[in-house]
Amino acid sequence: MVENLKPGIIAIDGPVAVGKSSVGSMLARRLGYVFFDTGMIYRAFTWKVIESGIPPTDEEEICRLVDATRFEFVAVQGWRLSPIIDGEDVSSGLLCPRVEELVPVTSKIAGVRRALVSQQRRFAGRGKVVMAGRDIGTVVLPRAELKIFLAASTEERTKRRHSELVERGENTDLETVMTELKKRDEMDMNRTISPLKPADDAVIVNTEGLSLEQVVDKIFALAADR
Repeated sequence: MVENLKPGIIAIDGPVAVGKSSVGSMLARRLGYVFFDTGMIYRAFTWKVIESGIPPTDEEEICRLVDATRFEFVAVQGWRLSPIIDGEDVSSGLLCPRVEELVPVTSKIAGVRRALVSQQRRFAGRGKVVMAGRDIGTVVLPRAELKIFLAASTEERTKRRHSELVERGENTDLETVMTELKKRDEMDMNRTISPLKPADDAVIVNTEGLSLEQVVDKIFALAADR
């Protein structure tokens, strides 16, 4: 742990499969901070929608559900947060194909984003947190002391995503993964609410050709400089 280190809040944004979770979690451990992968709260709520049987097209009912849902965050291993939904630990179901399919749909609903952004800000108020997502530096925490935007080519991210899926035991190919990745990029960058883009004051870190440790070293140095 680095004593008296500034900044107290580090925002990490970037597209799918760019390494936000791996970078953020390693950075948090090195700093003695907690790591909040905000994608997990969207996945957790999507799981809740599926379990509730609400059609993904029923935005009004989904917004009622998010307002009625109780969110908690429990530190696992002292640094990584796990979402608790209405008292239930749902972490084991967050990477299932159905959640994967529907999370881009639920996450673009205005009422859902407003509610979950409020939850993210509530937690960030504790300080000493590395928070990763797609709109952290631009919308969720625009006053974060250090904002990072991770970047890599579509080809590189496709390879990483494919390897991740294979490790999970999913049978897929590079072409399919690239098609899905491009589709998600299109949705993230062109949605009306909180589109994916670097904050004006974000430091863009190209992760291509760098090891995980090298990327973390770069951000750690930026944090120390602040």
